[in-house]
Amino acid sequence: MPALLTPRLLLLPLTRAVLARRLETDTFTLPLDGPDGPLDVRFGPQWPGDPLPVFPVLLATLTGQQGEVAGSFIAVQRDTGEAVGMLGTKGPPSPDGAQEIGYGLGPAVWGQGLATEAVGALVAHLHAGPDVRTVTAQTVVDNPASARVLSKLGFRQVGRGHSEEDGPLSLWAHTP
Repeated sequence: MPALLTPRLLLLPLTRAVLARRLETDTFTLPLDGPDGPLDVRFGPQWPGDPLPVFPVLLATLTGQQGEVAGSFIAVQRDTGEAVGMLGTKGPPSPDGAQEIGYGLGPAVWGQGLATEAVGALVAHLHAGPDVRTVTAQTVVDNPASARVLSKLGFRQVGRGHSEEDGPLSLWAHTP
């Protein structure tokens, strides 16, 4: 899976090595393949936030020589080499071409437009493929910042939902 580039971020594939290291320790530096060769990426104790409990499951799903989690990216600041978030798809596209995404960036970079930048690159990447007609997302109703990210990118709210973990949700859709 190729890296995705934005003006301020590198979106690097989430690898087996990153999953394994993060499960061993909360702060580390790991060389990852960047667009211009190896790049030392620093991972702080806040990375990746909420998705950490699913890391053992993700690691277990990687089989044989599979070294990357399909559709998942690490958001790395280009100027610092710091991992600031994670984003990606939540499984394969549905038969009707809908692809759900999820994303999260650390509190240290909130309010800087990095989430909009990262999610915009992911959405463009997904729409460039042959199998995705609609990109979908869910936001917690009491998270207006996440709703603003999607609105800025042209998503429209298409309904409401609920999850046991997060409570009331807004459902969003983006078509090219």
